[in-house]
Amino acid sequence: MPAAPAIAVREAGAADAGLLSLVAGATFLEWFGDSIPGPDILAHCSNVLSPAAFRDALAKPRTRAWLAEIADTGAPVGYALICDPDLPMAIEPGDLELKRIYLLSRRHGSGAARAMMDCAIDAARAAGAPRLLIGVYDENWRAHAFYEKCGFAVVGEREFTVGSATYHDLIFARSLGY
Repeated sequence: MPAAPAIAVREAGAADAGLLSLVAGATFLEWFGDSIPGPDILAHCSNVLSPAAFRDALAKPRTRAWLAEIADTGAPVGYALICDPDLPMAIEPGDLELKRIYLLSRRHGSGAARAMMDCAIDAARAAGAPRLLIGVYDENWRAHAFYEKCGFAVVGEREFTVGSATYHDLIFARSLGY
């Protein structure tokens, strides 16, 4: 069996909006294709995960993104994005939200998810954020375990709408301690 290809994580900028959109759509379809109707997935990816949406997000001063790529080819296999929080809870001054962190399932176990998480935590600390927050689908047990392993704990809940359906998310937080 051939060795798995090396994965590199790097910061992404507005010029990477197409790559971010591609991997965002692929991971969204992979993770939610069993539970969200196809037309709703298409609308979500076309609007929320479009290259233009990533360019707009990255134009904001506290938004940063990272790409996990196959080292030899530059093919995107995962991404993470932090930004100002948009969550229905008390937000502390300076908090940041890990809005998205996704990795294609074939790359689980590669260390890429942890590397992206470390980039997000380091960037949030450097920005002076007291906490890093993330909303995650309540049935995504694998993600729950990963976030808990990374020092996050549940602090709230929210409803998340995609198309005509509403889903229940848990909100996790990690203190960045100073």
